[in-house]
Amino acid sequence: MNKLRLKGIILVIFGSTLWGICGTVAEFLFQHNFTPEWLVVVRLLLSGILLLSYGLLKKDQGVTEIWKSKKDVITLISFGVLGILGSQYTYFIAIKHGNAATATILQYLSPVIITCYVAVCSKKLPKKSQLLAISLAILGTFFIITKGNINSLSISKEALFAGLGSAVAVALYTLQPVNLLKKYSAISIIGWGMIIGGIAFSFINPIWQFSGSWSVGTVLAVGFVVIFGTLFAYCCYLGSLNYIQPAETSILGAFEPLSAAFLSVIWLKNPFGVWDFIGTACIIITTVILAYSKKDNAKEIVENDEEEGFESIDKDKSKQYI
Repeated sequence: MNKLRLKGIILVIFGSTLWGICGTVAEFLFQHNFTPEWLVVVRLLLSGILLLSYGLLKKDQGVTEIWKSKKDVITLISFGVLGILGSQYTYFIAIKHGNAATATILQYLSPVIITCYVAVCSKKLPKKSQLLAISLAILGTFFIITKGNINSLSISKEALFAGLGSAVAVALYTLQPVNLLKKYSAISIIGWGMIIGGIAFSFINPIWQFSGSWSVGTVLAVGFVVIFGTLFAYCCYLGSLNYIQPAETSILGAFEPLSAAFLSVIWLKNPFGVWDFIGTACIIITTVILAYSKKDNAKEIVENDEEEGFESIDKDKSKQYI
């Protein structure tokens, strides 16, 4: 295997695993009376500052250039509040009322929402492979929330709706900054988005208002959420795109729900039965199918453009839509 490709694979697996662990660490904090509101403010503000500082060290001009366009600023604010803040807060609420494993798996339904949205906007029915993926996602969700018993829910309604809301917010998070990504770096967009989201939520829960039991363990846990579960995870995930295809990062991103489920069971002793395993497998297979489907779509776009003589098209830009 090519060394650069191997490096990309290791980076995306490491980043995705850190995200999964972050959810379980957040659950640990909630068990010690920390609130989702305080944790999301701390995570967004501190992580945003660290990401932008990293961007400035790399002399990323996007950190300052993005504020020179009124249209881009409006899009950035919308992305920060609806996309980043929305996805982070609903995810933490889902963990608070359920557990990290279930919350992460439900959030992983976002590719299905994106597929349905694109189908509606393009007024085209999804391909057979996409319909199969959507069916598997629905089936997997059913197994996770009912444990195979159609007459009862195995998780609270709060956890279910927050988890599904998190998937919707992640879909917005993915779709909103498409035009911004054509002009600015992902680090500058995500960094400012985090700070904007953190400032917006500070009006609801200021960073100095918190409850929880401070100890060496909880201090380390908060530090992990901010540094490893956010800064390092994002940098590893984004860095992997320099070496492997985005479709491959989507597939290898399955290590996030897997690591969340594994650690949630091993460390926090949360139950994870056969139906949970089957449901998780269905949703992960869904992501693999959709990732390959998007990869094929990108190839078709490039091939059609070549046939029609559009030689000036930058093929690398097609990767942004995979």
